[in-house]
Amino acid sequence: MPLTAEPGFECLHEDDALLAIVKPAGLLAVPGRGADKADCLSARVQARWPEALVVHRLDEATSGLMLFARSPEVQRALGRAFESRAVDKRYEAIVAGQLAPADTTDGWATIDAPLAADWPNRPRQQVDVAIGKPSQTRWRVLRHEGGHTRVELQPLTGRTHQLRVHLASIGHPILGDRLYAPPALQAAAPRLLLHASELGFSHPQSGAPLRLFSATRF
Repeated sequence: MPLTAEPGFECLHEDDALLAIVKPAGLLAVPGRGADKADCLSARVQARWPEALVVHRLDEATSGLMLFARSPEVQRALGRAFESRAVDKRYEAIVAGQLAPADTTDGWATIDAPLAADWPNRPRQQVDVAIGKPSQTRWRVLRHEGGHTRVELQPLTGRTHQLRVHLASIGHPILGDRLYAPPALQAAAPRLLLHASELGFSHPQSGAPLRLFSATRF
């Protein structure tokens, strides 16, 4: 259950240093260009907590956990934690088709495919072995649902659209993905079925381990 339910978002955790907010799908994380893109999660959160500062972002189409710092010092500390990969990020998604479980002892496998912007088709990204930046995503099958597969994802890097491109690159795009799935799979869900479900990190003030969970609602 959320700690508080505000208009357009949920607060799962609040302390003197940070906020953990659940972003709805279809809402920008930060303002875009133009008055029609002013409504976003950061604006809504700052209407309730004026001191809140953005730490990281999610795609507009993705739902789930986002952290906000309540001071510049905490923003810098959390930013360093993300940059140094000291934050354990987990996502849940439903992908097209029957993805076979990984043949590993722990059920996890890794997609290791460099990513770069697809400049003629922005904002799309693409696998590019020549100039792409190193990008790794761990995945494991949770269960099969009908003709599709629910998976847990752990991005080891934080490239734009990384999870979406990586899953499409192995032939299992995320349902409802308007950029990387073919039309029939775009129409298979009313939204992108990708949710940022967990964040694990050391609290920037106390150093104590903190793990936050947001239930997936698809």
